[in-house]
Amino acid sequence: MTAIPHPPRFGARSNVPPEGTRGVLIAVLILAVMLGGAVLIGWLLSGLTARISPEAPPYMILIYGVAALLLMLPVVLRLFPWMVNWYYLFPALVFLAAFTILPIVLTVNYAFTNYNAVNSGNPDSALRTTATISVDKRVVTLGETPQSDSVQQYLRCETPNCKGATLVLFDDQASVPYKARIASVNGLQVTLAAPFTTDIEVARATRLNAISYIGLANFREIFAKASRALVPVFIWTVVFAFSTVTINAIAGLVLGILLYNKNLRGRNVYRTLLFLPWAIPAVISVQMWVALLNQQFGIVNKGLGLLGLAAVPWLNDPLWAKVSVLVVNLWLGFPYMMTATISALSTINEDLYEAASIDGASRLQQISNITLPLLKNSFTPILLSGFAFNFNNFGIIYLLTQGGPDQQGREATARSTDILLSWGYNTAFSSSGQSNYSLASAIALIIFFLTLAISLVNFKAAGVFEEARK
Repeated sequence: MTAIPHPPRFGARSNVPPEGTRGVLIAVLILAVMLGGAVLIGWLLSGLTARISPEAPPYMILIYGVAALLLMLPVVLRLFPWMVNWYYLFPALVFLAAFTILPIVLTVNYAFTNYNAVNSGNPDSALRTTATISVDKRVVTLGETPQSDSVQQYLRCETPNCKGATLVLFDDQASVPYKARIASVNGLQVTLAAPFTTDIEVARATRLNAISYIGLANFREIFAKASRALVPVFIWTVVFAFSTVTINAIAGLVLGILLYNKNLRGRNVYRTLLFLPWAIPAVISVQMWVALLNQQFGIVNKGLGLLGLAAVPWLNDPLWAKVSVLVVNLWLGFPYMMTATISALSTINEDLYEAASIDGASRLQQISNITLPLLKNSFTPILLSGFAFNFNNFGIIYLLTQGGPDQQGREATARSTDILLSWGYNTAFSSSGQSNYSLASAIALIIFFLTLAISLVNFKAAGVFEEARK
């Protein structure tokens, strides 16, 4: 009697991959553990290298991480031979971790710190002072402290004797910083926790502008100034996104219905001409509009002057700047809505219109009772995605108005046409040099939760959840 062979079982050193959702999760988990282990090894080895050789470049973490990953690949393949079919996911996981997961983690982390242009984690080059070190390499004597501060104030110590703080030492050239841990401070003398072993002639010292955790301080600052930034910017962001979607949808719908008329002569020519604003890169179009709307030299105001009308401050007045943003965004966005309308109309059965015509329905009645109801399902996701896109439409604001003009009673980083995203950008990359990355990260978290809440409301109102349950 011939024995029936049992099907191969999944396990270590098995060539049989696990099946179903469980198998996918196990494979992705193994890949994620490999990637995380490689990053951890790279971080530990690069930190050890920095202690031994402070001149080592920061990208050593990448070199160590890649080397560790290359060593892991054959080891994991030996333990799980079936994983060879999943290695194609590695590039996707690496890019996902590098360009999506890591920025999210850093943004959340920085939102609770004091990270800014000053507290950047680097030595303070503007407040260097002369320094000498004792023969035993344990005591550093500072020549003076700027502005007659005590050493504790100068080093921003969290404890009275500065134990655990960091002192940065330089040679006479001050080209490479060397960090040393402090044990105590007495007057201008700083005792190090361990002898300074680096073979340089200490000539200067400075403090480390360390990044430290400050809890919810950034969020408290944002809400404390809500009336000067958060509230008006949020209101304008919602108005901007809703108005843009509404105006563009109406314009695109009207033009799409008109151009779909098969009796219209030259409709292909009209379609091509009206499609051009979408075909031209937005960067070029917006810069052209900046010139056209110039208050003194723009052709729009020149034309108004010929009609005997006064020049309009399109980009120099808060209200007119908002109008300009909506008009330019209409120019950029209506071709997409027009094209979507024409595509959706092609799916409607012509027999419906013929039957309506036989029943005596006018063209307007056909549009209101046949066209618009049948376009609802096609347009709902388009409108929702359009609202989400314009809610964070940084490009049009930055290129057209740079968030301006200024408005009385508002923060310098939250001007009249700034939306939430441009407000965060201005906070992080202020032209005045007061860049506040931690505050911008807190703003980004607030934007995330506001966007999530508005999206949920939109989906609920549009019945997306009910459709998904069917």
